[in-house]
Amino acid sequence: MAHPAHALIGDLAALPDTALKTTALFLTAPLLLRFTQRRTLAEFVPFDWLAAVAAGSIVRRAATASDTSWLAATTALVCLLITHAVLTRLRFAPRLRRVIDPPTTVLIRDGVVHHHNLRRSGLTHADLQAVLRQHGLERPEGVHLAILEAKGAISVLRTHQPRTPSSTT
Repeated sequence: MAHPAHALIGDLAALPDTALKTTALFLTAPLLLRFTQRRTLAEFVPFDWLAAVAAGSIVRRAATASDTSWLAATTALVCLLITHAVLTRLRFAPRLRRVIDPPTTVLIRDGVVHHHNLRRSGLTHADLQAVLRQHGLERPEGVHLAILEAKGAISVLRTHQPRTPSSTT
């Protein structure tokens, strides 16, 4: 068994390498991510979320692992981001979009709550009520459509929503 001080402090000789790799990865990852599409966490579909978690994991592991170089971690990040970009482009093909993106789900139609869809989406009535309140509604009766979007947000269209004039070109 290793000496307790070594377990707490580690290999002091490896600290400069760890500091260098951590700094290099901290500068490299945002630079690489700068070239990807801008999407907020609330707009992540599952493969976006997975890419974000994987990128963080690569940076974390490589920063402290003595057996992983900056170049290996950067290669992994580049491959991850290229794969993510390809998946993003494949979403434009309707057949592949159904595999990559979760489907939209109707939660309320013409004031009627679709309890099965609500349950299947993992949402409670309290969750739905909170969304309705955020849209200035007290009850589902004032809702024409409430849809759980592929990105996880819930869109609410009121029953008597004023129409905006469409522009013609």
